[in-house]
Amino acid sequence: MSAAPGAPGVPGPQRQRRSGTVKRRRWGGLRQQWKLLGLFEIDQQHQFYGLTCMMKEGLAAAIQTTVDDPPTKDLSDDDFRSEITQVHKDFTLETFAGPVFASLRASLGMTEEEYQQSLCSESCYLQFISNSKSKADFFLTNDKRFFLKTQNKREIKFLLANLKIYMEHLRKYPHSLLVKFLGVHRIRIPGSRKKYFMVMQSVFYPDDRINARYDIKGCEVSRWTEPAPEGSQIIVVLKDLNFEGQFINLERQRSWLLQQVEIDTNFLQRLNVLDYSLLLAHQPLHHDERNQSLSFASLIVRTKKSVNPGSSPVHAGAAAVPGAVPDDGASRRSSEANSSHGGRFSPTRPENVSPGTDTPQIPDFKAQNRRLLPNQKNPLHVIDGPDQRYFIGIIDVFTVYGFKKRLEHLWKSLRHPGKSFSTVSPHTYSRRLCQWVQDHTK
Repeated sequence: MSAAPGAPGVPGPQRQRRSGTVKRRRWGGLRQQWKLLGLFEIDQQHQFYGLTCMMKEGLAAAIQTTVDDPPTKDLSDDDFRSEITQVHKDFTLETFAGPVFASLRASLGMTEEEYQQSLCSESCYLQFISNSKSKADFFLTNDKRFFLKTQNKREIKFLLANLKIYMEHLRKYPHSLLVKFLGVHRIRIPGSRKKYFMVMQSVFYPDDRINARYDIKGCEVSRWTEPAPEGSQIIVVLKDLNFEGQFINLERQRSWLLQQVEIDTNFLQRLNVLDYSLLLAHQPLHHDERNQSLSFASLIVRTKKSVNPGSSPVHAGAAAVPGAVPDDGASRRSSEANSSHGGRFSPTRPENVSPGTDTPQIPDFKAQNRRLLPNQKNPLHVIDGPDQRYFIGIIDVFTVYGFKKRLEHLWKSLRHPGKSFSTVSPHTYSRRLCQWVQDHTK
């Protein structure tokens, strides 16, 4: 019997059976993977129950120190170097730069009491398992407001070494898209390896009606994820190629987003990092929310409802509301001008920023955008378009472009000629992500 073309020595029917077996195995593997994705309550039978109980107990005591002794307005070098160790019955918890992170939490409109309540309530944490390649463990508070993520020592040292300039960046740009780190800790359990973990504000909060989530890196190699089966409750984070053919529709606020992405990625470029992700999710606006988003007057009302006094610079008078969209169409003209450069990314600069710097010349934050939700405090990662509400944030900012990454870049260049992949220089990575936002917004 002659072999089938292209499959020497394998009869056609046998090859078809083998192909069918491979497909079933692959489908079965996907089904098994889907079963593991999503949110799982960490109850008493869960492998992380003991660890998360210790985390809660340790965090309750650590946060209580800043409840009892709030940080001063002016942070000192000692505050950035601060390390406090608290001994508990079965473990010790170390808190790094506690006054600094408490100051950041206050700037975001959070009280220490509500932060403590969210992290340390009797309700179980949730374990989040995604299709990410990260080996870290992700825990989510029961109200889904904060993530706790295990990190390696190198990543923690990198964050603490750059904490001062990170804080300065957020002070200059209080509506930066960078993920907000709210605490860094190390837990030591006798007989176990010590674990570093950090607390972060969830980009996807509140997530009640989110219908799609994306992790964007601005490239194509390995940037497709098989969507979950229709009707499934499993949370699958999609990627760049899944988003093709779609747009982030912001209209008048588009130019603001382009500006802020440029500012934030330039900052990360100065830190010599790459491989960070733009997290993106969307949900449809309710009818009354659509009316609000189109009304300048209602924007003012929503500002007064949503802003926690003292959380960030707000000047008296309606005209000075951060993020206010003027009725003269200036923002729209700016956006159209950005789109007129042959579709390529054209760097834009916020108001009151002189060339060669990203520092506002006067304390006027009109160029900043306060993305508002009724009855929510200053949700920094939310921005409304005419029809959709978008959740946007930049995460995973710890990969430094060192010797290993340069070798990886060379290897991927040989393996994927003519294709875009994630391991490129920080400058290229920054420009490419800016270009992706330029190409996928309108």
